[in-house]
Amino acid sequence: MSFFFSRPPIPAAQQTPANALDRIYGIIRLTLWLSLIMLAIWLMGEVLAVLFAATLMAIVLHGLARILRRHMKFIPYPVAVSLVALAVIGIMTALVWSNGPAIGEQFIALKNALVAQSGDMHQHLSQTTIGQMVLDHLPVSLGGNDATTPLSSFGFGLAGSVTGLLGSAFGLVGTLFVVLISAFYFAVSPSLYINGFLRLVPPDQRETARNLLYSAGNTLWAWTAGQALDMLAVGLFSGLGLYLIGIPLALALGVVAGLCNFIPYIGAILGAVPALLISLSLGTREAFFVAILYSIIQFCEGNILAPLIQRRAVHMPPALAILSQSVFGSILGVPGLVLASPITAALLAVFDKATPPLADATKTQLETSELTQLEMARNRQEQSDSTKKETDGSASPPKK
Repeated sequence: MSFFFSRPPIPAAQQTPANALDRIYGIIRLTLWLSLIMLAIWLMGEVLAVLFAATLMAIVLHGLARILRRHMKFIPYPVAVSLVALAVIGIMTALVWSNGPAIGEQFIALKNALVAQSGDMHQHLSQTTIGQMVLDHLPVSLGGNDATTPLSSFGFGLAGSVTGLLGSAFGLVGTLFVVLISAFYFAVSPSLYINGFLRLVPPDQRETARNLLYSAGNTLWAWTAGQALDMLAVGLFSGLGLYLIGIPLALALGVVAGLCNFIPYIGAILGAVPALLISLSLGTREAFFVAILYSIIQFCEGNILAPLIQRRAVHMPPALAILSQSVFGSILGVPGLVLASPITAALLAVFDKATPPLADATKTQLETSELTQLEMARNRQEQSDSTKKETDGSASPPKK
């Protein structure tokens, strides 16, 4: 699949002044598009974050509706989406109705305990020179003494003022309501919005753009499904382990660990900090057991569960995932930090679809000493044997 930035270069013998001007025009057009995209992200970053969150939720509803229609083909698609949305709302309502009071009480107690622990830690740090230096460089929102805030915290830009007004009027609940309603309408008629976007693309590139959109959507669906399973496992094991150790507020801490695991790598640290702070108030022994528990959970999640999920979902290089969290977090703030991984997964899917694969990818591994000649030959033999087994299995006649 060729895109406007992946077309092969014209041989020197066939180049003409018109071809050179076309290439210069293409470079200028690409530069202008990239500049406009960056300007839009700078001015309307928070609005785009809400839009992407609604799109991600719409992809989830669309995927669940497709699964429902696969087993019940007589249901029209809009009805399937409505049934899925009602089922999700019903499940969430049932969970809140049955466990809401207990979780709410535990979260209130957890907040009070964390405030008390942060006050004690602030007092202990302020008594040492190194601790005072740490506090002087930490922002006030994290318990430090640094009252200076970056320009972006004041809602710099057009979107900052608009979303700041919306945030003051509606708050988090209003934002979630906008995301859910928009996601429902996106999911009910996705073709309407896809076709509207394709009308902005030149006619000769619309089929390519359509395939890129489908690739990004399928990747986001696979990533979300895998991440939901990952979050559920981490939350269950964390809550159960804390309960067995005897840490109070185990249910709330398990929910926090599961929700924070939506953010790869950094979320594991964020989910463990509240449990460690609570355990420190009980004693060094409990804190040691909690640290071991979270280390074991994250080791199993990173080396056993995540590879199994990524095999069917999407593989994201760890360094790229961490850098994307830093980049989108600095641009969009907390929403960018939370949505950095799905945004990166979608961009990687588009990049993989829009650019041709390398014919000599193993050559780079050989030159960087990641593989030796013997290991490369062994991998080729294993791949050949696996392909042969699959071919023989598909070609063999079925048994009577």
